[in-house]
This record gives sequence, C-alpha cells and structure tokens, in this order.
Amino acid sequence: MVGAALADKLIDCGHEVMMGSRTADNENALKWAAAHESGSSGTFEDASKFGEVIINATAGDVSLAVLESAGRVNLAGKVLIDISNPIDHSGEVSPSLFVINTDSLGEQIQRAFPDTAVVKTLNTMNAQLMVDPSLVPGNHCVFIAGNDATAKSTVTNLLGEFGWTSDRVVDLGDITAARGTEAYLHLWLRIFGTLESAQFNIGIFTS
Repeated sequence: MVGAALADKLIDCGHEVMMGSRTADNENALKWAAAHESGSSGTFEDASKFGEVIINATAGDVSLAVLESAGRVNLAGKVLIDISNPIDHSGEVSPSLFVINTDSLGEQIQRAFPDTAVVKTLNTMNAQLMVDPSLVPGNHCVFIAGNDATAKSTVTNLLGEFGWTSDRVVDLGDITAARGTEAYLHLWLRIFGTLESAQFNIGIFTS
C-alpha cells in the first residue's frame, strides 16, 4: 500500500518508477506497471539497478533481507529513503518494536550498507498523507534523519514535490534520530485507536 501510493505520486510528478518485488512475475507489481506509462516492474535487484533514488517501503522485519537481495553494489553511492518501521507482529494485541532505545532499523540499514546514504523519513504517518499533506489542515511536519547532508537535500526536494514545503521538513540530525521517529509508532497507534482515523499528523509550534 505504501509503495503503491508513493509510486503513483512519483509518476504524477513526472518520474520514471520501477516497482521491485521478490519475483519478476509479481501479479500486483505487473498490474501496477501496466497501468502506468512511466512505470515498470521487476525484482528488487532490477529496481535497485534502475533507480537513482531507492525507496524502502517494505515491512520492517524483512527490510534488511530485501535490501540485501537488491544488491549492495547496486545501492552503493545512491540515496536510500527508508520508510520502514521495526514492527514485531508476534501475536501481541498491540504491536511492539523489535529494536528500540539504543538502536533503530534506520541505523541497522545504514550500518549494513555503509556506501549508501540512508535517509529516514515519512514513517510517522499513513501512506495517503505521505503524498498529500493537504489531507490534514494546518502547518504539520515531516521529519528527516540521516548522516549525509546532500542526501537529505535530495530527499527534501522530493518531499517538496509531494507538497511538503521546506519549512515543514524538520531535520532531526543524523540517522540515530530514527530511534525517535520509529518509537513514535507507539503513540501513533494510540492516537489512531482514539480517533479511529489515520488522517492526523504532528505540528510543531515554538515561541
């Protein structure tokens, strides 16, 4: 769902997009590609070779394996936008995080792929809001975190195409800040349960 929402928006913004899957014959990916003139599909490896910017919109518990299958050589020197959250669906009523406090999934990905510039962003909101901030009124924010300033500038520009003006992009610093944005999932789920809606976001106001 997240990957499709982002891919659709990127196409609308004039980009060429390849949707990566475990196998080249993935039915959903093929159907998506057939519906978009500037869209194509292939394996994770195909997509990592194709893309100038890579978006990891996979489930957090498989993200490292997926990116490994994409090929570290193919990811080297590129910007990797990490949207994943380390959700542990182990049977509990409320999902927990399999990494928290002293580490984050964003950091794990950066350590595993040191030649790739990982930027954590968009993981604090639902898919529709990621690509259309106007769905929620007011001056709400999107967060970015990463070690490479140039990569963060690239991501900020891309977020601008989605409708996130630069004054609404909050740079939290290096990739260790992913600990905070990933941990926010606990609060996000509580708010979602209270509002019975995923159409909400964070706004920051200072005096």
